[in-house]
Amino acid sequence: MPSFAAFGNDLYTGRRSFDFVERRRRLLAITGVVVLLAVLVLVVRGFNPGIEFTGGSEYRVSQVADASEDPALEAVAEVLPDAQPPSVSVVGGDSVRIQTEAVPEDLTADVADALAAAYDVDPSQVTSSFVGPVWGADITRQALIGIGIFLVLVTGVIAVYFRDLAMAAAALVALVHDLVVTAGVYALVGFEVTPASVIGFLTILGFSLYDTVVVFDKVREQTAGVLQGSSRTYLEQINLAVNQTVVRSINTSVVAALPVASILFIGALLLGAGTLRDVSLALFVGTLAGTYSSIFVAPAILAEIKSRDDRVKAHTEQVRAHRREEARLAAEGPAEGTAALATAGGGAGGAAGEGPRGQRPQPRRGRRRG
Repeated sequence: MPSFAAFGNDLYTGRRSFDFVERRRRLLAITGVVVLLAVLVLVVRGFNPGIEFTGGSEYRVSQVADASEDPALEAVAEVLPDAQPPSVSVVGGDSVRIQTEAVPEDLTADVADALAAAYDVDPSQVTSSFVGPVWGADITRQALIGIGIFLVLVTGVIAVYFRDLAMAAAALVALVHDLVVTAGVYALVGFEVTPASVIGFLTILGFSLYDTVVVFDKVREQTAGVLQGSSRTYLEQINLAVNQTVVRSINTSVVAALPVASILFIGALLLGAGTLRDVSLALFVGTLAGTYSSIFVAPAILAEIKSRDDRVKAHTEQVRAHRREEARLAAEGPAEGTAALATAGGGAGGAAGEGPRGQRPQPRRGRRRG
């Protein structure tokens, strides 16, 4: 059974190939459906913004013996029966963080006392803080500005580095794809969106960009001077570059996703480390989405843009005409060779029958006897 390394070597040398570029429209259609579903989830369910974005009250109970969320839910419901259920998460293993909607000032101490009684701790081990909606709105605005600046800078850097606006546009679409898919999964799962989530979004954008740049760097290497030749088309060289980098992209994503998966599934879901699940979910989903977009989305968009370029169209027709001519000559070659061989054989046969003139047997002349 061939090893994965041998499989990757076959892809790199071209002995084996997946036709990503030829199937680019099908891949883009599948990607469009996934993005549309993510947008629908965002519209229908929406985000679950944390207290940093919506404003509210936060309580932290330290050194608890039981870090379950039921005592907190019951304590808050006892003091604020009409309030929405609070968000409860474990911090550091023996501390519980409770986030609620804004609690009236005259009831803040009552909620703290109820939490202390519920977790059987001293009231001094319960701290409270208030986050106003103005601060939350500012955080939201700064997060959107940060993501927008990142996307603009990425577009400019790629356009300058590769000297190709098509590559910059393809990379930008891939990054937007990663953002939308990750946001859709966030809305579907219902995890809180916190400043840590925003940091996770920016981190996965960096990872996706890195992977896309590696693929495009190989594309630039393979397409250099291809328009001056007549053996392969521009789109075929793009496909070769993707095949040469696909194994590397998969290996990189697996190495990056495994530790994040351990944080998400073991730390956050099994051990209840709630402070990690917001950023780990963004990193895990974003890593997978970034790997997908760098292989299937960005090269497909680049190939679609290049296929509409007049120079690429003319060169593609030239290569196809050259191949048709080669196929015609290859088909006619054996017949012409056989005919030539038959002609040569007939001439040789006639000569052999007659024999060379200088080698014809001459009649023996008798010697005159005198």
